[in-house]
Parts: sequence; C-alpha cells; structure tokens
Amino acid sequence: MMVEQKSGKIINVASMLAFQGGKFVPPYTASKHAVAGLTKAFANELAVHNVQINAIAPGYIATVNTAPIRADESRNQEILSRIPAGRWGDPSDLMGVVVFLASQGSDYMNGHILAVDGGWLVR
Repeated sequence: MMVEQKSGKIINVASMLAFQGGKFVPPYTASKHAVAGLTKAFANELAVHNVQINAIAPGYIATVNTAPIRADESRNQEILSRIPAGRWGDPSDLMGVVVFLASQGSDYMNGHILAVDGGWLVR
C-alpha cells in the first residue's frame, strides 16, 4: 500500500542489543540484529518509493518482560550502574521518538536505528 501511494513510514522495534552482544540472551540478540539489518535493507529498497524505514532501539525498559531481571537485586544493580540516566526506562520514554519517526520531521531519515537507552551505549 505504501509503495502504491508513494509515501509511508515504517518503525521497527530493535533493541540496544542490535549494537552489542548482550549477556545471557543470544537468541534475543540475534533476532534484534536481524531487525536492524532488515530495517537497513528495506530502507534501501523502498526509498525510491518515498517510504522511510527506521527503528527504535530501546535500552532497559521497565516492563513485565524485564520484571525478573529487576527483581534480581545483583543484576538490577549491575544494569543501573551502567545507565548514565540512573534508572530503567519507562515505556512512555519511547513515545516521543515514535511520534518523531512517524512525522514529517524525519522525512530525510532512512535506515537509522535510534537508541533510546538512557545513555547505556555511550558508556
């Protein structure tokens, strides 16, 4: 449909582990590397149709999925000590980035993986 209408935005969800190897989660890490690669590949293929494809790469976000990690005091502290923001992200921290990528403000962005990680990757 986006190709036919000659415009569109696709926002994939990768992870900061699309940039790293991770710890204890090889299958998850591999799948997020795949999301990043597909984002870039399809960005190349669909750019001619004015379809932009980007991805967000959330860091450690407080969700039901991460509850066991947060409950493990040692692992939780290990993670928090590396996040410059000093806290786990909230799902609402992703909203502004998604709005931006869906807006005309990102019309010249294509194939980008945008980290939303409290600074994890800079440490």
